Amino acid sequence: MISLKINGLQLSVEKGTTLLGAATFLGFPIPTLCHMEGLTPYGACRLCVVEIGEEPRSKLVTSCTYPAEEGLVVRTASERVLQARRMIIELLLASCPQSKVIQDIASKYNVRQQRFKQEHEQCILCGLCVRMCAEQMVGGAIGFRGRGQDRSIGTPFDMTSEKCRLCGGCMYVCPACQLRCTYTTPEQAICGGCANLSPPCVDKEEFADMMCYMDPCVACEIIKEKK
Repeated sequence: MISLKINGLQLSVEKGTTLLGAATFLGFPIPTLCHMEGLTPYGACRLCVVEIGEEPRSKLVTSCTYPAEEGLVVRTASERVLQARRMIIELLLASCPQSKVIQDIASKYNVRQQRFKQEHEQCILCGLCVRMCAEQMVGGAIGFRGRGQDRSIGTPFDMTSEKCRLCGGCMYVCPACQLRCTYTTPEQAICGGCANLSPPCVDKEEFADMMCYMDPCVACEIIKEKK
């Protein structure tokens, strides 16, 4: 067993457990678009970054691919982590602003602007469809092609693949295809129609730079009940 500390809580996990798995076990929510149980971790969307180590030598890593280590100190919602996630959300909105999944994440993390060139693409290159086709459906009908800004997903030579069984698994797991945001202003990347804002309520000295990681927030729910 490996012992580590996540957000100040001591935890023991089996060797090979990822930081995402360990944090999820404790109930700490970590957003991710490219991770799914049963598929090989890929670390493409970068939303699941967490901060490991002690300052000033701490660093950000993708929790879905980083294995738990003995004595590791992990923070899942430090200010540095949240700033990185908001930047990533802006980049995702620049690519797929009509993905309701991404819009909901933007609302949850209070992202109210998008400062990058608007692309309005239909893919964030998370690789879920590729892994689903190869690992779960044992088809391998689609894959990555090209590099850098020319990287895309499709069939070899853009021809209909004989291995494709039209199962629809690729569309089922795609965060850009699952649901479409219905706003109708193309020049705006942020809808805001599903805004879900929560103020920080963790004021303990040990977590001075931590935002509330309760989902839903227990304190907020109590306030609602009193009202």
